[in-house]
Amino acid sequence: MIKIICLGKLKEKYLTDLVNDYKKRIEKYHKIEIIELKDEEDLESEANNILKYIGKNDYIITLEIEGKEIDSVSFAKLIDETFITHSTITFIIGSSTGLNNRIKNRSNYKLSFSKLTFPHGLFRGILLEQIYRAFKINNNENYHK
Repeated sequence: MIKIICLGKLKEKYLTDLVNDYKKRIEKYHKIEIIELKDEEDLESEANNILKYIGKNDYIITLEIEGKEIDSVSFAKLIDETFITHSTITFIIGSSTGLNNRIKNRSNYKLSFSKLTFPHGLFRGILLEQIYRAFKINNNENYHK
């Protein structure tokens, strides 16, 4: 299973449509769940909420600007190899104030898509697109470049 834990709700219809489209595409390959949590006043409260949705054996990938930047093929390989040893990969997208150190310390892999800053809703769509692309790559299926 793939879980995506994210802070804040999508408000814009075009972002909701984008996320739902890629979620539906991914579901042809793998079970996926998107968990939207409320933005809290502080990172400690957010961490407490996030931890409720993390399984003991989940492989945690946190999205952090300080994380490692990789290409799409390496990302596909990371997903493919992780599913050999873990049944659940959990991606965590923090709030605009970042992630609490308890969450960062729980992370198995710190990933950065760029040094650029993205709106959270748009980034959720970008993450889902890359997960979909990873499944296409891992299944040797054509997908636009």
